[in-house]
Amino acid sequence: MDKNILIIDDEIEIRNLIEIYLKSENYNIFQAENGKQGLDILKKEDIDLIILDLMMPEMNGTDFCIAARKKYDTPIIMLTAKDQDLDIILGLNLGADDYITKPFNPLELIARIKSQLRRSDFNKAKKTKDKNEYIHKGLYLNTITREVKINNEEVTLTPTEFEILKLLLINKGNVMRMDKIYEEVWGNDFMDSKNTVMVHIRKLREKIELDPKNPDFIKTIWGVGYKIEK
Repeated sequence: MDKNILIIDDEIEIRNLIEIYLKSENYNIFQAENGKQGLDILKKEDIDLIILDLMMPEMNGTDFCIAARKKYDTPIIMLTAKDQDLDIILGLNLGADDYITKPFNPLELIARIKSQLRRSDFNKAKKTKDKNEYIHKGLYLNTITREVKINNEEVTLTPTEFEILKLLLINKGNVMRMDKIYEEVWGNDFMDSKNTVMVHIRKLREKIELDPKNPDFIKTIWGVGYKIEK
């Protein structure tokens, strides 16, 4: 699976240079020129790693770290100047995971990115296994407490709606056929029960989607079924 990387830097030349190197590694790139724009992207996109400059107008890197760590555990690699030792220490204390100094060696940056992504993937797998938690963008589901939240706001689902959402999250990235959803959730053989599945999907979307007619989470694969994209 391709990873999504967010570059936050007020210098467009730096952003574009990093993007060139990272696209050669098949990463998907998002750009922001300050921390405020970065937070907006972080809320909308499923970001796997952030490359963050410290010195920026409007919202600097340290303020971004404080705001981001209230909701997200996305790995953060800081870009710093060689004489910013105090800022480096502050950034690491505020939740950044690593740093690299300008001017940087692109190969070193890529190596640090891969290291952070490996660690993040391991932690996510362990967290899901240990706590039965599923996290996707602003959606959170816990199979033990049966909590569902959208952007930290609790959502009340019926048992059937919960099981459908859980099934789609477990199989994130794969299309779940209507017959498979029915057999897994209802526990019965599928006998032309498309309408049953469709009605429950519609009700589920009304509770978790900002715009149920243009869903962000549950996508319709016409003639087949539904999926939550990676």
